[in-house]
Amino acid sequence: MRWLVGWSSTATGPAAGREGATVLPVGAQLLWGDPDPLWAVGDWRPDEVRVVQADPQTRLAVFGVCGATDDQLRVGLFAARGGALRHLTAWPGSYTAVVQVGRRITVTGDLAGARPVFHTPWAGGTAYATAALPLADLIEAGLDVGHLAALLACPDAPEALGTGTPYEGVRRIPPGHALVLRGGARDITSYEPTASLAVAAPQIPPEQAVDGVREALIEAVRARLASPRHVPDPDGLDGLDPGPVPGMGPAERRAARGAPAPGIGADLSGGSASGTLALLAAGLPGRPGTLNGHGERLLAVTFNDRATGGGQAHREAELERARSIADNPRLRHVVVAAGEEALPYADLDSHPLTDEPGPSLITAARHRRRLLAGSADHFVGHGARQVLDAHPARLADLLMDRRRRHLLRPVTALAKADGPSAQSVFVPFTVYRAARKLARTPYAEGVADTARRLMERQFADEPAPGGAVDASLAALAWCRPGPAARWLTGEALAQVAGRLGDAATRSPASGRPGERRARAALARQAADHRVFEQAAEIRSQRLHAPFLDNQVVLACRALPDTLRVQPGARAAVLRSVLSGAGVRDLPPGWGATSHLTHAAEVRAGLRTAVTDLVGLFDAPLLADAGLVEARVVRKALRAAAEGEPLPLDGLAELVSTELWLRRLLARRGTCWTGAAARQRALAGGVVPRASL
Repeated sequence: MRWLVGWSSTATGPAAGREGATVLPVGAQLLWGDPDPLWAVGDWRPDEVRVVQADPQTRLAVFGVCGATDDQLRVGLFAARGGALRHLTAWPGSYTAVVQVGRRITVTGDLAGARPVFHTPWAGGTAYATAALPLADLIEAGLDVGHLAALLACPDAPEALGTGTPYEGVRRIPPGHALVLRGGARDITSYEPTASLAVAAPQIPPEQAVDGVREALIEAVRARLASPRHVPDPDGLDGLDPGPVPGMGPAERRAARGAPAPGIGADLSGGSASGTLALLAAGLPGRPGTLNGHGERLLAVTFNDRATGGGQAHREAELERARSIADNPRLRHVVVAAGEEALPYADLDSHPLTDEPGPSLITAARHRRRLLAGSADHFVGHGARQVLDAHPARLADLLMDRRRRHLLRPVTALAKADGPSAQSVFVPFTVYRAARKLARTPYAEGVADTARRLMERQFADEPAPGGAVDASLAALAWCRPGPAARWLTGEALAQVAGRLGDAATRSPASGRPGERRARAALARQAADHRVFEQAAEIRSQRLHAPFLDNQVVLACRALPDTLRVQPGARAAVLRSVLSGAGVRDLPPGWGATSHLTHAAEVRAGLRTAVTDLVGLFDAPLLADAGLVEARVVRKALRAAAEGEPLPLDGLAELVSTELWLRRLLARRGTCWTGAAARQRALAGGVVPRASL
């Protein structure tokens, strides 16, 4: 894991811990020193940390993949010196920028939330980092049980989560904001352009908006292709390749040692997002696998789950589409087949401690198998659905703009989504009424209604698995309870309801419901992606999610709502992106979704691991914290394993949070030297860990 950390204080010398020793992060690379130091911690590649300097007190550090040239970085530094921050966030790639101008420090977050920035008061000033756990180590923070309750009860509601973290005293800056520190005093400012709340922003023509998405995606992929290639280092694994092994080729031996292939690769699931990235990366000039002057085809990895019987026809169609796409001569296709050993909930003891809990913890071992067959730089399609698709609440935005005729196609498609039935003829009217009700409901009233539902435990209208109409109707709200809320205790729900009530009375009108819900869904996906990166991390491998880049998010936000709400809009936009890049021959069925197979895989994994999961909740830490009753969760796990239609995502969140708590409390050591916790660890004979 990699993170950056620094602080700003009123002092002019090195910061000291309680015992008077200088406090330093373990295993860090110092980029600049006191009085406002900055470090890079972890296995950063040399090209992932860039520093430009105008004078000893004016400098810029960029962490991650950034497509800007050194001259562009200098221009951004001069602009930031004058207070203009948007220049620092508009370059292709995924990165964090830190600017020092005298005693003023500015740290920029991203628009999605995949690269968050955390901060906490410390030593008369403010410490900041791109991971929350190091800051919790620094101040010896306790667990924020209220935040964990909100994360389970309303995971996609900013009103409940606020700017908190699972650690008391450690806060995060919202997406689209920057942290500005002056002599230890902090200020959080937005770098996004302000939009009027009275009228909708002017919408550009659909063709122009799609062209913008194409340009942004191509630039995002090109930024990765332009980065230096890295060969995984076998040192520290199992040594060098032992040579020929009967029945194993070089790729299999490398995967057995735990190292990815050199060069660039991509997921290829047969879906539109991963397929688009694979074809763009293979088709752009620059030989994606170039190593020491020798070209290599892009490595496309497809995962084939052989353990589930549900959705077999759908899965075979996905594999066939992936094989058809991989016929491209610049692609080298690898299919990773696995059985029950790679189902969700398998091998739960193998993942490392992540910065925060997330549902990806239950599938980390499954994803690690796929990623081990990938490359040192590997593209994934995470975030495409959130940045391109229309959240159901955008139907209310159309009504607010008096665009009623644009609701016809989406509500008609919803009527057909769950198959013909006696009630399907009433679906368009039901959806229209729900959208109109949301458009006429004030923000404060909508949030207060969710708080009331939590207090009264009204979860009966939560969607059953596979119900597209019910899911859309439930999403037509300012915010709503999450799938795990039904298993929380009354005290935990009351605490979350109090958070929502405070937000309803404190916050004024906060924009349009569809736009706000879409941004919350994107922030939720970005947070899940960050946990996924940490839980499934492979040594020497970097995962790239271009759909979460600032440039791509901005381009997708320019897509008109009238285009977004049309059935198949995501596939149509990505098809246009590929067509503009010269790729026109796509397989039949390209762009189909994969929700059916995912639900079947999760249920199969739950059925296989139910005994271990029930044992996990014999004496859960969540119950000790007052968030759940162990008996209730055990009963729900058994019922879901037997096929009862319960929200599987909610159970996954409960299990992943319990696992994360156990990893956290079993952890020994600290990320800091000179801190009080470090001194106690040394005295107790505990060897502290150098990273997360």
